[in-house]
Amino acid sequence: MSKREQWGSRAGFILAAVGSAIGLGNIWRFPYVAYDNGGGAFLIPYIFALLTAGIPFMILEFGVGQKYRSSAPRLFARLNPKWEWVGWLQVMVAAIIATYYIAVIGWTLNYVTFSLDLSWGDDPKGFFFGEFLGLTSSPLEFGGIRWPIFVSCLAAWGITWLACVSGIKKGIERANKVLIPALFLLVLLLIVRVVTLDGALDGLNYLFKPDFSKVLDYKVWAAAYGQIFYSLSVGFSIMVAYSSYLPPDEDVNNNAAMTVFINCGFSLLSGVLIFSVLGNMALETGASIKDVAGAGVGLAFVTIPKAINSLPAPELIGTLFFLCLAMAGVSSHISIVEACVSSLIDKFGWRRRDTVSFFCLGGFAVTVVFTTGAGLFILDIVDHFVNSQALLFGAIIEIILLSWVLNLEDIRTHVNSLSDFSVNNLWKKCLKYVTVAVLGYSILSNLHGDLVNGYGGYPVRDLMLLGWSLLPVSLVIAFWLKNQPATERFINKPAGGN
Repeated sequence: MSKREQWGSRAGFILAAVGSAIGLGNIWRFPYVAYDNGGGAFLIPYIFALLTAGIPFMILEFGVGQKYRSSAPRLFARLNPKWEWVGWLQVMVAAIIATYYIAVIGWTLNYVTFSLDLSWGDDPKGFFFGEFLGLTSSPLEFGGIRWPIFVSCLAAWGITWLACVSGIKKGIERANKVLIPALFLLVLLLIVRVVTLDGALDGLNYLFKPDFSKVLDYKVWAAAYGQIFYSLSVGFSIMVAYSSYLPPDEDVNNNAAMTVFINCGFSLLSGVLIFSVLGNMALETGASIKDVAGAGVGLAFVTIPKAINSLPAPELIGTLFFLCLAMAGVSSHISIVEACVSSLIDKFGWRRRDTVSFFCLGGFAVTVVFTTGAGLFILDIVDHFVNSQALLFGAIIEIILLSWVLNLEDIRTHVNSLSDFSVNNLWKKCLKYVTVAVLGYSILSNLHGDLVNGYGGYPVRDLMLLGWSLLPVSLVIAFWLKNQPATERFINKPAGGN
């Protein structure tokens, strides 16, 4: 097994980490969460969450990844062989996300071409759910494969395969050096155009007008912490894998802080972009911004196309917008797959090309389910339960083990010895108390809501099969992988990267 790869430059690593953190959720989730939780006042708990949870957690993951030079399963196995299953649980979460996240990337690739002639017409909602998705009536009524989505998902998996199979320096780093600067440039170009639209300032006022009464609402604080965890890619093996390729003397604290601030800055830019467009749409239609604002796929594939129809040069703006979505999605997907691939390479000593090909082929086979007429329903259920249960469960187990069982002082000493600025005991307290408390509250709150109210009005059978089963099945596979024979170097020596 050859020597573990390294990033070619500090900028390359930061761009890759930022590319992982910046995803579709920054563009369609943050603006609505901010708007719905006090507008400008939401930035108070959001920045507090960034400082007390986002940056500390990122420093921790960068620190342990760089110190132990290991993927998540190997990291936990080296700390204590009994803990290896935690890393595999996080890899399972990443693997599940990889299979459905790329379906949304496939939709955005289709919409790039649709933008060229505004194929969605005057009824973007009917087009998206009907002609494009061919939506059936239930999650288990598949209705056949939607071939345009199938082809675009195949292309997206191909892009990820090419980046990951080429390695850290030649593949992932090069891809992100193109994708992330291009993404920021396109977003800035769009902002320059849309902020001059009639009604844009009204939209921005709705987004940033502070409602300070919301600051006293604990649910707003929970939403702020939730958004931080949702958008930073921490807690499910990605940042540990990426930081394991850092040179031994790389600055950890600065890199972590820069990654978090750039990601959050992009979220703010996305808010300016989205609400400028929504403000114009509200003015043109005579509706209130409250009526047209929304989050999720409805915002991206229904509301925004409808708004684009009334904009000057709609074909150009539409194409640029969906290119932004596609690039944000691809950069994140590459990181998700690399987290899984690096874990398999570390455990079994497989060659990179074989491992990437095996994972991508298997992942695409599962993705086919999401290209059917029931794809949106299945995606909705799987995404909800993975994010509200499995991901948070893996994250809280990680933070408890690393902050309460492991000696955090060793990690603090390590990262401080390499970094331009140091973290003190407050960093440890944020991890041991604030982060654990917030994650614990989120898990219990989500569990209570799902048990009492169900989810999305879906039949119990469908929720049990596609949702509630995900965490226990992932745990079974995690323990099975833990018990598989590993390479001799898995626990005691630096792992290979090829």
